Amino acid sequence: MTDIDTRAASETATPPINDRSQFGFEVGTRLETGGRTGVISTPHGQIRTPAFIPVGTKATVKAVKPEDVAALGGQAVLANAYHLYLQPGSDIVDEAGGLGRFMNWPGPTFTDSGGFQVMSLGAGFKKVISMEVTGEQNDDAIAAGKERLSNVDDDGVTFKSHLDGTMHRFTPEVSMRVQHKLGADIMFAFDELTTLVNTRGYQETSLERTRLWAIRCIEEHQRLTQARSHRPYQALFGVLQGAQYEDLRRKAARDLGAMDFDGYGIGGALEKENLGTIIRWVCEELPEDKPRHLLGISEPDDLFEAIKTGADTFDCVSPSRVARNAAVYTRDGRYNLTGAKYRRDFGPLDPECDCYTCENYSRAYLRHLYKAKEMLFSTLCTIHNEHFVVSLVAEIRQAMEDGRFSELETEVLGRYYA
Repeated sequence: MTDIDTRAASETATPPINDRSQFGFEVGTRLETGGRTGVISTPHGQIRTPAFIPVGTKATVKAVKPEDVAALGGQAVLANAYHLYLQPGSDIVDEAGGLGRFMNWPGPTFTDSGGFQVMSLGAGFKKVISMEVTGEQNDDAIAAGKERLSNVDDDGVTFKSHLDGTMHRFTPEVSMRVQHKLGADIMFAFDELTTLVNTRGYQETSLERTRLWAIRCIEEHQRLTQARSHRPYQALFGVLQGAQYEDLRRKAARDLGAMDFDGYGIGGALEKENLGTIIRWVCEELPEDKPRHLLGISEPDDLFEAIKTGADTFDCVSPSRVARNAAVYTRDGRYNLTGAKYRRDFGPLDPECDCYTCENYSRAYLRHLYKAKEMLFSTLCTIHNEHFVVSLVAEIRQAMEDGRFSELETEVLGRYYA
């Protein structure tokens, strides 16, 4: 073979299994308000955006099979690095072939960095991501009178396991190693969570800490990508903090937008009334050709506002969590199935819904399952709620492509919040 033949063969050869070209994002229809449709490409398939990503915290969307998630329209699932690190251990997931193979989910997967759980669930004082400001407090004041199970410093976080009390240490490098072993298609840089009630001074300190951690995450991610060439490429998203402050949000977007990330997560506390404004701030600073994931929303008004201003994907535990407590989503709002009036109601949860649950089961039967504390209730109600949110976002995506986003927003929100 001549040198020319060798060069030609190498140019047409299949790229390495973890080649970065396996991940990509293509923008489709654009709204004047900043929203857009698109397609995220991963080694395990594509995600048409905007898209809601069901949360499978411990490598399972609670109460439902992966096949159910696919049947209700889910395009990807998101699992939690903190929980899987503690149990069963990221090394076991790695040995199984990665998150998707471990949980029998063939499609794209996400993992968050573990930062939220390390500094909330594992902290002993719950850092609630409230969407309202109720007065500034410093971090020690928030935790006053409660056991501190985690402590943050400029290098990382030391925390006590909520499972067995053992001590652990997360740094940007550790988070990257854990997430690489988990093997998700999209993972997030390690960041420090702040809330709306943290002081302005603490927000500034935390923002700089997260910026420096982002640099360390990229360096470790690049090292691990080369070292783990036997695994598919994993995209890394930077996480933007800054709470309710425009200058801090824009600074975070500019700083991380200039780094070598594959996409971006919009994290931390967001004031509900300013949700769209905050998303617009960061999207005006971020690269247009990279996807943006908004962490932790699922209410219809929040979804419309986030999509309208430029977010592409979303995740939230709420649809499955409230389902287990008998709260049901419908186009006419949310209701609680425990009401006595549903005891002899043999209609579906939502007459307009075509999910498996609504096509096969009645309100009366589901209420019976809940009152009898039968596990099947959680399965059937979760299928319905996840389908509601997933299909709503899919409907929004289609409306954007058809040029009727505003009409759909008026129609859906007018009914839901009537």
